[in-house]
Amino acid sequence: MDPHDPVTDHSLVPRLQQILTLISKEIESGDIHQSENSVSELVNFLDSVLDSTMTDLSNEDIKNNASEILSELYKFLCSPSLDQAVIDILSFELPKAVTKFAGVSTTCLETVNSIIDNFIATCSPRDMLSILCEALDSLIKTIKASVHFVPILSGLSKVLLSTQRRHFEQVKVVVPVVVKVLKTVSSESDDEDTELQDLFDRAIGIADSIRGLCDKLEGTTNEKLHALLGLYILQITALVSVSMECEVSRCVPLVSRLSHFFPYCHLSFLGLITGYDVDKMTGMVVGGFDEDDFMSCLSYAEQGASLSVIWGHITDEVAQAAEEDMTAVKGELESNRTKRWEAIGMLKSILSSGSLPWEMKKHAIDFLLHITDGNISQKYDGDHTDCSSYMPSLFAALQAVIMVIMYTPCSALRKNAFDVFKRVLAEIPYSEKCDFLKAMITKTESSSMVAILLDLVRQEFFTEIQQKASLRKEEVPQTENKTCSCTLFWPAVVLKLVDLVLRPPKGGPPPLPENGDAVLSALNLYRFALLTESKENTDSEVLSKSNLQKAHTEWLLPLRTIVTAIAVENKNEYDQFALDTVCSLNPVELVLYRCIELVEEKLQHST
Repeated sequence: MDPHDPVTDHSLVPRLQQILTLISKEIESGDIHQSENSVSELVNFLDSVLDSTMTDLSNEDIKNNASEILSELYKFLCSPSLDQAVIDILSFELPKAVTKFAGVSTTCLETVNSIIDNFIATCSPRDMLSILCEALDSLIKTIKASVHFVPILSGLSKVLLSTQRRHFEQVKVVVPVVVKVLKTVSSESDDEDTELQDLFDRAIGIADSIRGLCDKLEGTTNEKLHALLGLYILQITALVSVSMECEVSRCVPLVSRLSHFFPYCHLSFLGLITGYDVDKMTGMVVGGFDEDDFMSCLSYAEQGASLSVIWGHITDEVAQAAEEDMTAVKGELESNRTKRWEAIGMLKSILSSGSLPWEMKKHAIDFLLHITDGNISQKYDGDHTDCSSYMPSLFAALQAVIMVIMYTPCSALRKNAFDVFKRVLAEIPYSEKCDFLKAMITKTESSSMVAILLDLVRQEFFTEIQQKASLRKEEVPQTENKTCSCTLFWPAVVLKLVDLVLRPPKGGPPPLPENGDAVLSALNLYRFALLTESKENTDSEVLSKSNLQKAHTEWLLPLRTIVTAIAVENKNEYDQFALDTVCSLNPVELVLYRCIELVEEKLQHST
């Protein structure tokens, strides 16, 4: 009979018995080739039963038929007289075939678990480890419902504890497959997938089994397995946070269970948020230059490290599970600049994530507000520690903060993110700040964001002027005050940043009106520099003849030409776009002509 033909209810069990009996006889007679064909027939038969069942899951009779088939199969496998060779042959295909029935009913799920447990109890642990991993890898290509993977993950938890040697190598085989299943299923699940929490529960069960293996080992292998367990835990933490959409009530029980592993793996919140623990574990796990593929499966470990600490910041339950004092962690970060910078760099993985919800980014920004001092200025200028190695990470983190500022729908989050941006920017040493700002402006595509950055520069410039005036009033010698040595910093920076906007690297005057905000802010900044430096009566770079001539010929006159051309072009147009264009350029035109007047006046009096 063709196994793909529709099956009738009364023929199901006899037909199954017939196929199973045939397989037993063929294996006992040594006809391996024919037995493989019969096993394929068995798999096709089970698939046909499943197909018939899935056509109408509301029909209890059809579901009972599927349950009866699984029960008969389990009874056959439990027979004391069954040859071990038959069990071994069936173990290669049946785990994958029967787990597809897991979603039919609770009874079917229980029987599927029993069938897999039976194979684990009667077959080689090493073979079953490979078989279950292959089953997961095969199923994920066609099935995405989490319930179908729960029995095999449960089986892996048990079979891991049965392995006798090469434990680290065995776990390195299991982890990538499990992570692949978690990533794929969680990314494609919807809010109705109530079994997703069960899937993560089984994944944590595998972590429990890895911990059980660690308890059996000593020496270097034990340390490497501890490290792999830690990375696996962090990976799951990230996936839980994303897939559960950071709903506290759903996430906290799972994240708390994961955090319980931290003391065992010698992980601390401080080590996680600074990245030290992740680097240490990665160095222990990676044994050669050919392990990029393996580490790619743990690509969320760094994000998981940051998320673990943020979850501890969100709820005491997680912090207590990790045996951590969050107040002490925040205090250490606030008082230690190096560790704080490392933490800021680590948090970029949360702030720049397109998968995590805004709620988690809100908590990350709140954490940054706690660890940054709002009154920080350049109080570290006397510290000659090389800061350059931290700048790329800080730059990336501030770019992520900018993305939050630009795109969050929440005004409170936007304000807090802007406060964080200003605080972190204030910590950048003067030796790095100019290049930092230039790169930030160059990489920022938003004209409005460039305008905000330039306005921050103006505020810094103004603060510098006030500090300078205060020092003069107090008549403090310059050599006795560290701030004095930096008082000439901002005028030079202003010239470089204004040049970057008014004479873009790609050449020509800046395109208008799309860059109107940035251009207006650059002109206002330059005007501010001209006026304030004029009052100082010093040999300012801003007022040097060469720089005044450059501003006049390379910035202001070309800009006047393009502004005038746009005004003429739209003079007789009365559509909304033309009116909007003219209105948007009016402020630019006013400040531009004021700058031209000031520069020409200074040039007349320059020598």
